Amino acid sequence: MFDKILIANRGEIALRVIRACREMGIASVAVHSTADADAMHVRMADESVCIGPNPSSESYLSIPAIVSACEITGAQAIHPGYGFLSENANFVQVLEDHGITFIGPSSDHIRIMGDKITAKDTMKKLGVPCVPGSDGGVADVDSAKRVAADIGYPVIIKATAGGGGRGMKVAKDESELEVAFRTARAEAKAAFGNDEVYMEKYLQRPRHIEIQVFGDGRGRAVHLGERDCSLQRRHQKVFEEAPGPAITPEQRARIGNICADAVARINYIGAGTIEFLFEDGEFYFIEMNTRLQVEHPVTESIFGVDLVREQIRVAAGLPMDFVQEDLSIRGHAIEVRINAEKLPNFSPCPGKITQYHAPGGLGVRMDSALYDGYTIPPYYDSLIGKLIVFGRDRPEALARLNRALGELIVDGIDTTVPLFRALLEEPDIQRGDYSIHWLEKWLAQNFS
Repeated sequence: MFDKILIANRGEIALRVIRACREMGIASVAVHSTADADAMHVRMADESVCIGPNPSSESYLSIPAIVSACEITGAQAIHPGYGFLSENANFVQVLEDHGITFIGPSSDHIRIMGDKITAKDTMKKLGVPCVPGSDGGVADVDSAKRVAADIGYPVIIKATAGGGGRGMKVAKDESELEVAFRTARAEAKAAFGNDEVYMEKYLQRPRHIEIQVFGDGRGRAVHLGERDCSLQRRHQKVFEEAPGPAITPEQRARIGNICADAVARINYIGAGTIEFLFEDGEFYFIEMNTRLQVEHPVTESIFGVDLVREQIRVAAGLPMDFVQEDLSIRGHAIEVRINAEKLPNFSPCPGKITQYHAPGGLGVRMDSALYDGYTIPPYYDSLIGKLIVFGRDRPEALARLNRALGELIVDGIDTTVPLFRALLEEPDIQRGDYSIHWLEKWLAQNFS
């Protein structure tokens, strides 16, 4: 087992890893920019190293600075959290070359799954169901028209190197295709430096379902059920729950076993999430995230496992602490993402926290790096906390979420708490009857 782990991240996820390290008796090293000198993860870690100025490009995304911090402190492994360098194959390759353990998958697996076309082709070969679409990239408008005629409208054009909804456009018919195609390519080029796009059939009312998988790198893997992440704004998740209210036990077992078998066959190591669109009882692969997800706490809640602890164990060469037969769902969990944003336009709202009170009580977990007097810097993601609730069933989880939102105090800035208070009043949310398009339509009617 490692003696010391460096966490190449900030905020609540850095705290999450530090806490796992502390429980395991492992020393932790926090890295930080100058803007984060007073951040909670810096205060809680056993050691800290300043790795650069405020911009993430010069600090949290600086591979030389992070490797240097590892060498200075003698850390044997790096946990990347999510975001920043967590899915950067070049970063992992550098660590491999320096003999530093990356707590996550190999650079090869990150590289394969980081390219949407290669990932889809790989998953097809492994027996994972995929959305009908182009075989590889689409070079020009004429080719796009031929693909669309083959799979049928509406279609969605996606950036091969995409993420976060950028480089993604929908064409309902041929009259919209050329503009959508050229716009998607331009956005992809600007965001990722790569204008290659591919096309898929655009499903009308799908849910976003993701399967949590975990492998030991030796051909053994398990699945930990699904999360429903369909409530999204601009392709960004805001509300996640597990198990999915529309998924039957038979569907869960079928797709879960397919996913576990797929990652076992490629000797995948650590946590991963295979994302699907789900419609009319069928699953269609979107992408695989080769890291811990923001919403991992809902899976931890219903299975009673510590995914970060398990990541550290398998990275150190130990076997997984459980097999598939050990894993069974109990209860229901929901997570809402608390962002420092001003409604109704969701503009970032950094500033000083004048008062902070986290909700508590049975079945309530608040993952946050906030404290009284802390100043949220304007340089990073607006996520400032995740409120996770657990209940014996979905109605109890919803009731606890409503109660916890009423207890949460974050004064000095605007947050997205009012959004969730309003959502809980909606009959569709209470019934669990929503698709990936539901929230955008609701916001247009209620928060415009």
